[in-house]
Amino acid sequence: MSKAPAKAEAAEGEAPAKGGKKKLIVIIAAVLILAIAGGGAFLLLGKKKHADGEEAEEETAHEPPKVKVDPSHPPVFVPLEQFTVNLAPEEGEHFLQSTMVLRVADAKIGDSLKLYMPELKHRIIMLLSSKKPSELATAEGREELADEVKDEANDVLGYTPNPKKKNKRNRPEDDGPVLAVLFNQFIVQ
Repeated sequence: MSKAPAKAEAAEGEAPAKGGKKKLIVIIAAVLILAIAGGGAFLLLGKKKHADGEEAEEETAHEPPKVKVDPSHPPVFVPLEQFTVNLAPEEGEHFLQSTMVLRVADAKIGDSLKLYMPELKHRIIMLLSSKKPSELATAEGREELADEVKDEANDVLGYTPNPKKKNKRNRPEDDGPVLAVLFNQFIVQ
């Protein structure tokens, strides 16, 4: 007989434990559902903010800040290493050896240009190697090359040239922070 009341007490003890386990499972499930819903909402809002950030970046890429040249400060020059490239084929093999200096709006632009130097060098090499010797034989051809190098440098910095503004009456800073390309050496052989 003593065994029967013990079983009854044990049965009573198990019933609250089973009810407690069910409550615990329900609470854990509710917390998990809330956590998943909260995480999903966070991801959706994060993507929306990221998309808004991309739109803002695109707007700034299309309209970079205006370049201001202060004539009271001395000019800032960024020297480039010497370039030696094979020119496009035309009546035999020719190569170009050139050293350039970029005139920039201010020292801050010069420092940021140094960060992009590997990309700029690549673009200049690709541009130079696409030229034919006959295109570089005249002063006009070299001036056109200097303008193309300037456009590439400004493009690397995020300033895309505006084709509508391309005329001789514009100030150099209208194109971007790289104001001019100066050749210190220019040899075609």
